[in-house]
Amino acid sequence: MSHLSDLIFETRIAAESLADFLSGGRLRLGVTGLSRSGKTVFITALAHQLTRALAAENQSHLPVFRALAEGRLRAAHLDPQPDYSVPRFAFEEHLAALTGPERHWPQSTRRISELRVSLEFDSSAWSLRQFGKKTHRLDIDIVDYPGEWLLDLPLLTKSFADWSRETLAAASAQSRAPIAEAWRRETAATDPKSRYSEDTAQKLTKLCRHYLWRAKTERFALSTLPPGRFLMPGDLEGSPALTFAPLMDISGEELPYRSLGREMERRYEAYKNQIVRPFFHDHFARLDRQIVLVDTLAALNSGPAAVRDLETALADVLMAFRTGRSNLLTTMFRPKIDRILFAATKADHLHHTSHDRLEAILRLLTARAINRAEGVGAEIGVIALAGVRATREALVRHDGEQLMAIVGVPLKGERIGDEAFDGKSEGAIFPGDLPQDPKEAFEGDALGLADEEAEYRFLKFRPPLAKIGADQLPLPLPHIRLDRAIEFLIGDRLK
Repeated sequence: MSHLSDLIFETRIAAESLADFLSGGRLRLGVTGLSRSGKTVFITALAHQLTRALAAENQSHLPVFRALAEGRLRAAHLDPQPDYSVPRFAFEEHLAALTGPERHWPQSTRRISELRVSLEFDSSAWSLRQFGKKTHRLDIDIVDYPGEWLLDLPLLTKSFADWSRETLAAASAQSRAPIAEAWRRETAATDPKSRYSEDTAQKLTKLCRHYLWRAKTERFALSTLPPGRFLMPGDLEGSPALTFAPLMDISGEELPYRSLGREMERRYEAYKNQIVRPFFHDHFARLDRQIVLVDTLAALNSGPAAVRDLETALADVLMAFRTGRSNLLTTMFRPKIDRILFAATKADHLHHTSHDRLEAILRLLTARAINRAEGVGAEIGVIALAGVRATREALVRHDGEQLMAIVGVPLKGERIGDEAFDGKSEGAIFPGDLPQDPKEAFEGDALGLADEEAEYRFLKFRPPLAKIGADQLPLPLPHIRLDRAIEFLIGDRLK
């Protein structure tokens, strides 16, 4: 049955690709990242910058975006998305959160959503300007989905026994063992051959989920935590497909038919076939370009063990992509992701002198992933950016010396030592310099450091005040290197 469904899927994708090719300019851009990486803010800022790019007060904000800088961008607007069964990205709601009187960060991604931005532009090619259609159109379908779902895709090639062995081995590592202790102890005391009990299944699942939740908190900031829907169950909460957990000693002989191990295996396979595979077929496999947002600073805050765990997660992420250099046949019949941008977000939490260092750390984090993708012809970019810049820079005197600080309004409750911020007053913070040698970020075993032990202090800030344009609508908020990201992801399609 799976071979038949795969054949039907391949046929449908080929038909859709051919239709897109014949109809002209369409690009499906995937935006993902693990929790708190800033997906919602990035998409809101991207769509706002593009649709307001031609506002007179805003044209200097995207200098690296060539179609705009060269005067070839004629119009930009939102259009109805083509997939009516997919929730629309709540652009207007998120923009109001960022630019309204209370200005706060919007809710993070909890499900898949989509938004279409349509651009009209003049070609940069002389022959097309003279003899072809003067104005061209590119429909950009932005697909937003949680990165935790992406980490589930490797499960499609793993048996329940393989997944159990790998998950339990990871949980015994030094960085995870303390927070997994209760779950591992209960799992060790459970016989997979014992008769199935729903109470036992529920108990093991709750303990496993609690371990995953603790691992993803800001204190630990661990990243490789599949199954992703355990952390974001949505309307599947409590379903049998989300009520399973790894078990010990299940490889080798076949488990009894009514045993706990056999039922856990059935539910694991249901999770793969009813949840993970449809996501891959319906959304992920149809992407043309991809940006992966990475909260590198959260891992740095937690320590080298979290940084190394993030490296593993990013390698797993790229394994899921169908990458390769596009040609006429793949464009027409079998799309491949030919450009991937890894972006270290929240660069505004650092002084600009550390932005290149942040990029260097991310480049080292993604080195294994990059080597694999470049080997099949995909173009990979690495960038440090902030979709919305919440801080400005200043020189601050401290103990007789000048320090390069960032200035912004920290969120209420943020602290440095004994100092707590009220969410209204500005603060000047020296976050610390990132190491010149990115390898230093991987050295050591400290995890979940207390504030007084941490080398870096990355606070959360409120969004900046929005400026209002001549049309009485908010202008795009300041950013860091967002124009570079736009040019890499879509610039070649606007020539």
